[in-house]
Amino acid sequence: MTATEKLQNDTPRVIVSAAERLAAARRTATPCPPVRDLLGTEDVAAAYEVQQRFVDDCERDGARIVGRKIGLTSPAVQRQLGVDQPDFGVLFADMDVSGLSEVPVGVLLQPKVEAEVAFALSADLDGPTDLETVRAAVGHAVAAIEIVDSRVAAWDITITDTVADNASSGLFVLGDNPVSLADFEPISTSMTMSVDGEVVSEGTGADCLGDPLIALQWLARTAADYGSPLRAGQVVLSGALGPMAPVQPGSVVRAEISGLGIVEVSFARGDL
Repeated sequence: MTATEKLQNDTPRVIVSAAERLAAARRTATPCPPVRDLLGTEDVAAAYEVQQRFVDDCERDGARIVGRKIGLTSPAVQRQLGVDQPDFGVLFADMDVSGLSEVPVGVLLQPKVEAEVAFALSADLDGPTDLETVRAAVGHAVAAIEIVDSRVAAWDITITDTVADNASSGLFVLGDNPVSLADFEPISTSMTMSVDGEVVSEGTGADCLGDPLIALQWLARTAADYGSPLRAGQVVLSGALGPMAPVQPGSVVRAEISGLGIVEVSFARGDL
């Protein structure tokens, strides 16, 4: 028996089945049914086990973890998706499309965009997680656009579906204006995001779990609880400051976050 076969035998079959369903959706670029028929709608720990299988597979294939994303931090997004708690996913280096003139649409299934604060960590967060310690661990902040995506058909998700699907992660874009928290107060920021010149989302730092730093604090504690604490050099996407919005091939997205400036992303034309 190989090590992989032994691991599968030691893992509850529902975890393996949920992971295989989502993996097939990624491989075939075809959205799949939700996995809550396997996991239920309340066993978040089981959903994180599915997510970890995806992360392990990516690392075995050579992917490099560069940070985390916090999801479902905005009440508006929670209402959009019918969930009532935050979650987190893992960011890999190849998800960062900040340097591309256009994002290729062929790598996406059902993309939506969110405007967020991104924190670059200058210290580990594997000990005390009071707000002052969390603030001190942030080297700088930048404006960010997260391109969320779902392998679950029609975004028909509960908390377990999205957690299992790496928190509906897709791609992300970071701004080029790093600002120290000595000069930027996340809770006080305001955000406006437009798609093709039309404003589609507005919000403030207070719309992100009450304060993006509180979101970061939540992540530091939760990631440590799951045995994978935040490390210096990683980037953390705070979660949306306002409602998410769908995008199409050819769309141009522009987000302005006060104190951090503007970040933009364009999508190539073609078929999703």
